[in-house]
Amino acid sequence: MSAGELVPDKTTQTVLRERLSEDDTERGFILDGYPRTLEQAKALTDFVKIDVIINLVVSKWIIIERLSSRRICKNCGEVYNVRFLKPRMEGVCDKCGGELHQRVDDTVEVIEERLRVYEKQTQPLLAYYTGRVPFVEFKCEDINTPPEVAVEEILKKLKNLEAR
Repeated sequence: MSAGELVPDKTTQTVLRERLSEDDTERGFILDGYPRTLEQAKALTDFVKIDVIINLVVSKWIIIERLSSRRICKNCGEVYNVRFLKPRMEGVCDKCGGELHQRVDDTVEVIEERLRVYEKQTQPLLAYYTGRVPFVEFKCEDINTPPEVAVEEILKKLKNLEAR
């Protein structure tokens, strides 16, 4: 992961199958960033039904800026962003006072590699799911768009899809 590579398919499939067998998933669940490959998507159909795909369309430069600005508390895991969600005191967690650090996979070089891997392995999933599963798409073209705006728009589109 620190080199920008994806976890092997077999590992993710095993972990996911075990997790989705838990009682708390009976009423539904959201998969974030999975499946990432055609092999994973095809294997997923063996044990779960996908109701909808939420596709976030974000410019590469925005992804790089947001992820490379992320900082995480070493103690409690609270997430900050030095550009958008700053702690009250630089480098210090508001929640527990712990030290904030940058994950090794949040450097520009690693993010760029992750995006290259995404283009190669994940983009074909859109074609695979087209016509099989409904899509809800959110386009972010402004780096200052707050997450709440994205969530609100996605929920509105999901409700419209549900009403059909």
